[in-house]
Amino acid sequence: MKKSLFGLLILILMANQSFAQTAVAEKEVIQLSQQKWQWMADKNVDKLTPLFDDKSVFVHMGGSWGKTQEINVIKSGGIHYKKADVHEVSVNIIGDTAILLSKITLLAVVGGNEVTNPFIVTEVYIKNNNDWKLGSLSFTKLMTPVQ
Repeated sequence: MKKSLFGLLILILMANQSFAQTAVAEKEVIQLSQQKWQWMADKNVDKLTPLFDDKSVFVHMGGSWGKTQEINVIKSGGIHYKKADVHEVSVNIIGDTAILLSKITLLAVVGGNEVTNPFIVTEVYIKNNNDWKLGSLSFTKLMTPVQ
């Protein structure tokens, strides 16, 4: 009987620790995403370059490309992410992968034209050596404004 109770206690403690680790990881990824939006608005490619994994992909309304082109687009102002108003955010942690979904209203300058669009944005982060790296950033345009 004592062994059963001890085993149950160990199981509860392990589940509690796992839940706490997941909650910490979710907060880290949300904070990193918020910083990323600010770095993009500031065109801070020095901060973005190490955040984007070398194999990362970026999906936009006008096409998709890799890390080098995304950094060049931001640096040149081809797309200037002026302001992302984040309305909702959720994170799912699967092993060393975090999938962040957010509903945003994005104010950007694209090809010299200022535009505002509502999006659901999917960000995939991979944890490697205790650092989160962005593996994918994908914009899905919504047909109606974000509420």
